[in-house]
Amino acid sequence: MMGYYILAGVIFLVSMYVSNRLKSKFRKYSKVHLQNGMSGKEIAEKMLSDNGIYDVEVVSTPGMLTDHYNPKTKTVNLSEGVYMQRNAAAAAVAAHECGHAVQHATAYGWLQMRSSIVPMVGVASKLSNFVIMAGLVLTFSGLAFGNWVFLIGIGLFAMTTVFSFITLPVEYDASNRALAWLQNNNMVNEQEYAGAKDALKWAARTYVVAALGSLATLLYFISIFLGGRD
Repeated sequence: MMGYYILAGVIFLVSMYVSNRLKSKFRKYSKVHLQNGMSGKEIAEKMLSDNGIYDVEVVSTPGMLTDHYNPKTKTVNLSEGVYMQRNAAAAAVAAHECGHAVQHATAYGWLQMRSSIVPMVGVASKLSNFVIMAGLVLTFSGLAFGNWVFLIGIGLFAMTTVFSFITLPVEYDASNRALAWLQNNNMVNEQEYAGAKDALKWAARTYVVAALGSLATLLYFISIFLGGRD
């Protein structure tokens, strides 16, 4: 158990470090203004157009780093700091989110897989902690079926862990599509491209840390379950 707490502590510290670095990178590259003078909204609209996508709308959404693509409403949602800004960070984020729109339009396998399990994962994420805690309480109370409740909770949590790993290729592919488009279409110069690439690299690392943290917690729950059966 002590080993898990140490690992969880390390992952937490790494997560904080990556998160702070990401915010720092975006502040840094928000000061690198695009020579073409295009805003995040204009970048997104051009990338969609260049990929033959005309049924996706680019809209503004409140908050910081709240950018996302919604396949249900077919909207590229750009945060306030990206939508109207004209810098390398905004270009990177706008193009990345459009990368997801391109994935959707081309039926990218990993995105389809992730989208198909979203409803189940949504339910699992809401119930897993409650079911796990209920299973532990019942088990420690001496009730035999408590282990089965705990196992169901572990299964629910495992779904969220699998989802976090399926997300990795989706995010990395969207960034690769974004960077390739920015470079191949001469949307950015060398300095702007380097900034966009660095910003997206740190954004992707937040997903890696989250996936590893979820896996560590899952293995911890499994070890408790196996230990309880000895």
